[in-house]
Amino acid sequence: MHYFEFGKRDTTIYSGGTTSSINTGLDEILEINKVVSDNGNVQNVSRILIDFDLSYISQSIIDGKIPSTAKYYLNLFDATSEEVESEQSIFVYMISGSWKQGTGKLDHTPVTRDGASYRYRDEEQSTPWVTGSVLTDGGAWFTSQTGQYKVSSSYDLTFDKKDIRADVTDLVNNFVYSSSVYPNNGFIIKRQSITPTDSTFSYNSGSDTTKDEASSDRLGNLKYFGRETHTIYPPKLEAVWDDSSWSTGSLSGLGSTDLENLKVYFKNLRTEYKENSIVKFRLVGRELYPTTTFGTSPAELSVKYLPSGSIYYEVRDADTEEVIIPFGSGSKVSCDSTGNFFRVQMNGFQAERNYRFCVKVVSGSGTTDEQINFYDDNYEFRVVR
Repeated sequence: MHYFEFGKRDTTIYSGGTTSSINTGLDEILEINKVVSDNGNVQNVSRILIDFDLSYISQSIIDGKIPSTAKYYLNLFDATSEEVESEQSIFVYMISGSWKQGTGKLDHTPVTRDGASYRYRDEEQSTPWVTGSVLTDGGAWFTSQTGQYKVSSSYDLTFDKKDIRADVTDLVNNFVYSSSVYPNNGFIIKRQSITPTDSTFSYNSGSDTTKDEASSDRLGNLKYFGRETHTIYPPKLEAVWDDSSWSTGSLSGLGSTDLENLKVYFKNLRTEYKENSIVKFRLVGRELYPTTTFGTSPAELSVKYLPSGSIYYEVRDADTEEVIIPFGSGSKVSCDSTGNFFRVQMNGFQAERNYRFCVKVVSGSGTTDEQINFYDDNYEFRVVR
């Protein structure tokens, strides 16, 4: 199962002398940038602050709907990043303390200062990130681990992979299970500075110039769509867990020869679904050329189950081919006495768009006869408001 939470608030904070007090809470684009002068000095860096409402996830864990083994991923989608010339790593930390999103934009004239900036948690109230510190902190985040879960995560960007899907399972578990120690104030996303656990950074002679944020390397401007975007790519937190079950009752299974000549179709696929619905889809596998027998009902109507633990579904945006739900542990197909099925929570899809299922069937897994077949036969549906 995949469950999605879209960002509740976000902003970019900038370190430069003229931008360190600017709030950008309503900008459509979030930036992780570094401006390097001709002589190699770092003149400006930016970091992303983002927050998600975890109340549904927390309650679902209490209710047993989401298991403690669930994985969590922070998804940010590339918004035409510029001059990205090398592979690099992005780091995610848990913000320590509250902050205000604000209503500013980078191009506002005069400058809007009613929310978080590089200098303050709340520029309007002049609340520093770290009490009593100089105003060059650029955020504050937890640096020491208390308990079994880590307080930071990293994600490697490559030339052909600029979207971020960072595993933040430990960070979310800290928020959910240790709220008194790690209250949920969201994430700060940035390049590495000094060491992966440092909570402050200022550009002076004490800076470690071997790290990405302080080095003279021009690493490009990483741009991601924010929650204010008018595209289909807002930031989202993804919860993934295996909710599959297997009980075939009196059904018969498809044999290995059947899988070589297989027709896969949906028994109850409708053209439209409401955006907040949870839908149970019925999936049927049938031999293309069933053995001729004598009986009271056609062999074509006999339901047989597909192999256990070897069927997965994927959901793509029908227009952009963007993968919304990938093949994996959270998209295993189940079985009951009626046949194969799986459930999908429609909250993770943008309304008024078309989507398409793709099905993967693995037979002979781990053997020399292993076969992987994909079925993509226009299994389309639309999510509506």
